[in-house]
Amino acid sequence: MLDAYSEIVTRIADELIPRVASLTVPRATPWGGHGESAGSAVVFTEDGYLLTNGHVVGSAETGTAAFADGTEAPFDVIGADPLSDLAVIRVRREVPGPARLGDADALRVGQLVVAVGNPLGLAGSVTAGVVSALGRSMPARDGRTVRLIEDVIQTDAALNPGNSGGALATADGLVVGINTAVAGVGVGLAVPLNSTTQRIVGELVQRGRVRRAYLGLVSTPAPVPSRLVDRLGHPRALRVVEVVEGSPAAVAGMRPGDLLLAVKGMPMRGAQDLQRLMFADAIGQPIELTVLRNGAMVDVIAVPAELTASSG
Repeated sequence: MLDAYSEIVTRIADELIPRVASLTVPRATPWGGHGESAGSAVVFTEDGYLLTNGHVVGSAETGTAAFADGTEAPFDVIGADPLSDLAVIRVRREVPGPARLGDADALRVGQLVVAVGNPLGLAGSVTAGVVSALGRSMPARDGRTVRLIEDVIQTDAALNPGNSGGALATADGLVVGINTAVAGVGVGLAVPLNSTTQRIVGELVQRGRVRRAYLGLVSTPAPVPSRLVDRLGHPRALRVVEVVEGSPAAVAGMRPGDLLLAVKGMPMRGAQDLQRLMFADAIGQPIELTVLRNGAMVDVIAVPAELTASSG
């Protein structure tokens, strides 16, 4: 008889190992030769689409996926988004039924999680641990553009090279994260699957890339003055640290030191609140920014531009 903990982990392993492929991706070497890198990917549709990390596929257009039943097949990279470290590939064969996706926003610190991937070339490896922390941030870069991936999941489930792109699942088998990095001994990180990342995945499937809107603000979370907390209904906002010269925010008159309280009437408690509004449908559309400036609330109208590699 297995104890309750072992029953949970073995059940998740039985469900997810067939649905997590091992990837081999061609790589150009610094000296002009050719090599390979390894990673993992999670089946998320019936028709061959798998989810992995952007850094796993890099600039590759194809590679090879191997499944737990011993079969291998080539895959095509459908789209990659370096700024979320997510990518979608499609395997040229039938795949096992998709993994069940959950919502990382419902996670709690201390909750049991199970990681499934292919570390160090060891296919079908399973480790377990807990959610060590939530709300971590991890920098991602695309050309000159640097963006923080917000609400990254920290776990102590053992992760090693090759785990990237694999599944992080809850005790009921729902995949809530894509393992992406090893931050140190006993510290693993995963990109959360939530409403924002689900939208990114949808863009990658439909268009092969993610179009983002750009304001040109550098901000950091900051407290709302106590006299306004009851009125606004939230204690935190975004302090503008820098306004990029010539950006839509600069044209609109935003200034360093402004406290960004709301955008389109939606509270700005953290960077992800702003980032989740900055998708294609915001490009070229006037939006209202409510800021606190010199003790007074001011409404500013800005028109986001499309984010490009040169946006800074």
